[in-house]
Amino acid sequence: MARPQSPDYDKRREAILAAAARLYARRGFSGASVADLAKACSTSKSLIYHYFPSKDDILYAAMAAHLDALVAAAEEATRGGAPEQQLRALTHAFMRLYVGAEDSHKVLLNELDNLPPARRAEVVAKQRRIIGAVEALVREIRPGPAELTLPLTMLFFGMINWTHTWFRPGGAVSADDLAELAVNMMLGGAQAS
Repeated sequence: MARPQSPDYDKRREAILAAAARLYARRGFSGASVADLAKACSTSKSLIYHYFPSKDDILYAAMAAHLDALVAAAEEATRGGAPEQQLRALTHAFMRLYVGAEDSHKVLLNELDNLPPARRAEVVAKQRRIIGAVEALVREIRPGPAELTLPLTMLFFGMINWTHTWFRPGGAVSADDLAELAVNMMLGGAQAS
């Protein structure tokens, strides 16, 4: 007979993923074992394996959870309004998601090559959906030579994706202030180029 699911199953699973993201962000995926994760969670390896069949599944789930939130935010932000308004809404949503998700974001940016090929392809497909949403907005904001659309899109991501390395909530600039700066720089550059 199968073991019944705990009423707090989802909460425990999320706690394991948060601990895994923290551990992988600090030590790297290869530098952290399931035993290390169990210790960080004050639990047993067998309980970790109750929630995740393998270490690879933990890494994938940590990345997918963060990406799924970003995909949902991109879809919500691009549902209506002028392209400039959509880019602004998307940037604000992304910055709000980045705050408090530094570990997940760092794992997503640094550990992709540690996923098995099929899972890596799933993550890359989600990343491409996000990039595609911004690229479509850039194309609308800046009609003209198409060869600059992708570079402008990637410059946008370059501005916001690395904020996890230096941005501190509660500092002189809020996440929303930073989002405004990024959008204003992007719109000024896209319209001027």
